[in-house]
Amino acid sequence: MVQSVELVLDDAGEAEIRRQWRVLAEVGVHSPAADRRPHVTVGVAREIWPRLDKALGAQEFRPLPVRIGGLVIFGARNPVLVRLVVPTAELLDLQRRLFSVIAHCPGIPANVRPGAWTPHVTLARRVRPQHLAAAVDAVASDRDFPTTVVGIRRWDGDQRREWPVARGSGR
Repeated sequence: MVQSVELVLDDAGEAEIRRQWRVLAEVGVHSPAADRRPHVTVGVAREIWPRLDKALGAQEFRPLPVRIGGLVIFGARNPVLVRLVVPTAELLDLQRRLFSVIAHCPGIPANVRPGAWTPHVTLARRVRPQHLAAAVDAVASDRDFPTTVVGIRRWDGDQRREWPVARGSGR
């Protein structure tokens, strides 16, 4: 499994993503992401050493306004349907700073390194090809919307648990 560093959305942003998850479920597309809270992953590794949680929490963090944007499909064999998070200088800086803390952990994929990272919120994973058109149609008319990143958390996929490492006001 993997471990990750994630950005947590405010209540309104979380509610909107959860609504989109429900719409997808109505057309037969279940998201494994729906078993967790909506988030933006900023770093992934095979293992993130526990001692780094304190360093992650020590990074300067204030609530950060972001815009959830258009739909994108990652991959071909096991498509992943996501909503982009419109990159801003502040968001890219936060990702770069958080990534620098975990940069030496084992098993970091190239696509989460600064300069290669695509900020997004996952709507559905492993969408079957025969369901892809219905999934896109179900949420394609949803508009971009503003939300705020209100915290930083860690996820351990082996233990299937999450915990906060930093919080801004509002959560």
